[in-house]
Amino acid sequence: MAFQINTNLDALKAYNALVKVNAQTTKAQLRLATMKKINSVADDTSGFRVSKELEAENFKYNAQLNNISSAKNLLSTGESALMQVLDKLNQIEAKQEDAKDPLKNSAALSEDVKVLADEINNILTNTKINGSDILASTNFDFGAGTTLTVNIGAQIGDNSATITALQNTTGNANLTQSITTFRDNIKTALGYIGNRMQTFESREEFITASITNNSATISRLVDADMAMEQLNATKGQIGTQIATAMLAQVNVGPQSLLGLFR
Repeated sequence: MAFQINTNLDALKAYNALVKVNAQTTKAQLRLATMKKINSVADDTSGFRVSKELEAENFKYNAQLNNISSAKNLLSTGESALMQVLDKLNQIEAKQEDAKDPLKNSAALSEDVKVLADEINNILTNTKINGSDILASTNFDFGAGTTLTVNIGAQIGDNSATITALQNTTGNANLTQSITTFRDNIKTALGYIGNRMQTFESREEFITASITNNSATISRLVDADMAMEQLNATKGQIGTQIATAMLAQVNVGPQSLLGLFR
């Protein structure tokens, strides 16, 4: 066995072991601090890439959920407006039936019908969201993975002639004006709103499930096992203390050679 002091190989090995243990301890402590096991690309290149791609997907899905929420708000507003129109058309029909009683005041009933028709016209032309007339025949395209279009006005159709006739009290003509087609159009539009609402809710359910699945995968890839990392950190701290002590011992080992020079 040779005795050398120019290069203390044992001390170098102990030093390397100390550096390695210290690096492992620091990594475990960083994971505990961030609660993530991937804190840089070098930790897990493929895992980092997949997690970032899934995060980007979730950002996009959340934007789509916002679009769906906006679409449902539009549909709900349209539904409320058309329900009011339908109620008023039913009231007009009742007034027209009342007018078949010769003891009733036809002129007053005709005026009532006109007031109801005015309000219907007001609802159909002034139901807006953010300045957009949602009951006009306009396409509202919402991005929800695929583009989903809403056009309530196309279902309502053009009922202006009927409304104008209902507003005409000359000779109580509005008391005999048929509203059957107009009311059917409103019912068709309400059915369309219901179907469209179901489509958006189905899409919302799918996207929400996708976000949950992506989040679970991201968690599996990125989140740290806190109990395991705590175990590693504690083990590393103890290992660092022992490695430091051993480095100190082997570092002074060559001093034994001094005995040969006395």
